[in-house]
Amino acid sequence: MRPVHTVIFAKAPQPGLAKTRLIPALGAMGAARLAARMLRHTVQEALAAALGEVELCVTPAPDDAAWRPFRPSAWPLTWQAQGLGDLGLRLARAAARQSGRGAPVLLIGTDCPALTAAVLREAAARLASDEAVMVPSVDGGYVLLGLRRFSPVVFRHIAWSTPQVAAQTRQRLARLGWTLAELPALRDIDDPCDLEALPGGWLEESLATDPGDASATTDPATARPAIPDLPRENRHA
Repeated sequence: MRPVHTVIFAKAPQPGLAKTRLIPALGAMGAARLAARMLRHTVQEALAAALGEVELCVTPAPDDAAWRPFRPSAWPLTWQAQGLGDLGLRLARAAARQSGRGAPVLLIGTDCPALTAAVLREAAARLASDEAVMVPSVDGGYVLLGLRRFSPVVFRHIAWSTPQVAAQTRQRLARLGWTLAELPALRDIDDPCDLEALPGGWLEESLATDPGDASATTDPATARPAIPDLPRENRHA
């Protein structure tokens, strides 16, 4: 199969800044710890897929002190700054960079533990016959977008962080006349009600006690996070 490059979009897992919607359940340190766990998992799965080069496209820039704990990792990948602009502009820049090298690309984030090496391989295989491939998220966004060709139209005027992201992206691809393969939808970990979908042991790992971190809402009877039942229609990727 033709090599397919994978670009992982990642935000530094800093307490108070990472996975902020999970802070009421996990606390600032717990949310950051989970973000770091999901980042490492995503990198490991992307490398295990062995599709081609892997790029970690990050904010803040790779030389920021926030990334210091991750830089010594023996990950065989390249680091790249996301740069300025909204998410659409940053995604377009990454896709254009890979297209300029003559490579199909998979664009992924770090919020979906179910996005395994097997799913990445299946998505890459679909690019042999289709111009685009998508793995939607259950809340209306997508956890993977693969492209065999590039056009900035794919990323323009998308209502990012709303349930319309996947539908609007499908419309852009149709406007271009590109064929699209879709794989089954997967679940992002964005809100407290998503924590039930974490792999075994991840929640406990994130809840390791940090003295002085009182930002988590816990159930004193069980010492586990109180996970509010957030209506799904209010949950946006």
